[in-house]
Amino acid sequence: MHYPTGHWDFPKGHVEKDETEDQTLQREVEEETGIKELQILPGFRDKTIYFYRANGNEREERINDDRGLNIFKKVIYYIAKTTVSEILISHEHTEFEWLAYKKALEKITFENSKNILRKVYIFLNK
Repeated sequence: MHYPTGHWDFPKGHVEKDETEDQTLQREVEEETGIKELQILPGFRDKTIYFYRANGNEREERINDDRGLNIFKKVIYYIAKTTVSEILISHEHTEFEWLAYKKALEKITFENSKNILRKVYIFLNK
């Protein structure tokens, strides 16, 4: 997914009250892509943790320091598959692409996300 700030990354979002991680994944993917038919594959779960500079609209944990407001983000990743190829882009994105592994590694902006993709590739090819 291409975000308005210019980066390319996976769909992601916030856990709503009383939601499981699986329910969050299903809901967020549907909200951001329109995909309702999604099967989570067992055996893979990974996470990244990072901080980023706030723009005022975030709901994550906020941490103030002498450089300004930072947002703490923890993202849990799963592998999912679908037969759906038509995407309905949400207001949170400007475009999308379905890409092969090597092209996706080139396109994804952040190293954390590239590392997740590498782990997924290894997991699926063992």
